[in-house]
Amino acid sequence: MKPNSTEANPTIFAYIGTQTEGKSEGIYVYRMNPATGDLEYSSTTTAGINPTYLAIDPTQQYLYAANTIEGEGLISSFAINPHTGQLTYLNQQPSGGSKPVHLIVDHTGKFVLTGNFGDGSVCVLPIQEDGRLGEMTDFIQHVGSSIHPTRQQGPRVHSITLDPASRFAVAAEYGADQLRVYRLDAINGKLVSGIVPSVPIEAGSGPRHFAFHPNERWGYVINELSNTLISYDYDSAEGILKLKETCSTLPDDFTGRSNCADVHVNAAGSFVYGSNRGHNSIVIYAVHPDTGEIQLVGHEPTQGKAPRSFVIDPTGGYLYVAHQDTDNIVAFAIDRQTGLLHPTGHSIEVPMPVCIKMISLP
Repeated sequence: MKPNSTEANPTIFAYIGTQTEGKSEGIYVYRMNPATGDLEYSSTTTAGINPTYLAIDPTQQYLYAANTIEGEGLISSFAINPHTGQLTYLNQQPSGGSKPVHLIVDHTGKFVLTGNFGDGSVCVLPIQEDGRLGEMTDFIQHVGSSIHPTRQQGPRVHSITLDPASRFAVAAEYGADQLRVYRLDAINGKLVSGIVPSVPIEAGSGPRHFAFHPNERWGYVINELSNTLISYDYDSAEGILKLKETCSTLPDDFTGRSNCADVHVNAAGSFVYGSNRGHNSIVIYAVHPDTGEIQLVGHEPTQGKAPRSFVIDPTGGYLYVAHQDTDNIVAFAIDRQTGLLHPTGHSIEVPMPVCIKMISLP
């Protein structure tokens, strides 16, 4: 039987968003070898200036990218070729704010939610039947600031994340040290403030990315400035987050400068991973299956500088780290029992990679 020829052996594609100030040409597409974890080049798509964050719809037919062009935020849509993984440009819509750095598609495939870092706002864009984006159905401007003299002078939305049921969205308000909670009105494409609309975080933390546990009982935010991971109990019926615990992402003996970036929970819900830029590592926590409490497992050097983004592949067997400053993506095998990462020896060169997403196509 030839690899990737049946549903039992699907083709796994990696999509890599980049900053295009240097040698990058846009979004890079690679095919994964599930036996080795190696990534083999497939194609490149010119995707406007700085396609720095990507999201894929639940049908895996369309990809959406956040662009910043001369300060203006734009969201681009692309069709995914189911055989080659290649992208075809469809259209583009304004994000309503400046410097969109994060976006997500709801589980129905009807809406794209976007967080604008430049001015601290969120917006909702409807997805039409052909995958193109319509004009925005909602826009919310945040207010507030915090104590960092240059990074928190005003609102800065660094991510917006939907819970597994797409009922509630959590916006990481980096500039004001808060999590903003919204209920998604999936009929009208509106964001409605939750019962507890904001969750304060210790001043100077800089909440960046949020991840829900697959059981919908817990959630985790990684804080860029304080280098911490905060875990929460989550009431999925009401969209309420309750503080559980705060843990450092760095070793106790580390004295250098570092800033957190990305956070993910594996599909089994047994481990949480976060990236440290400066210490240049992935921090690994084990999740208690009953209480959701996390325990430090260790740190794995990422073999590059500024691990801004990483992804766990659809099989759950590999983790790929994208290094913004060393133009490389490094593959690690995941020990499913311990959560530990082991270098596979495989890496690829990609100019200024800042986001990586993966899908499995039959």
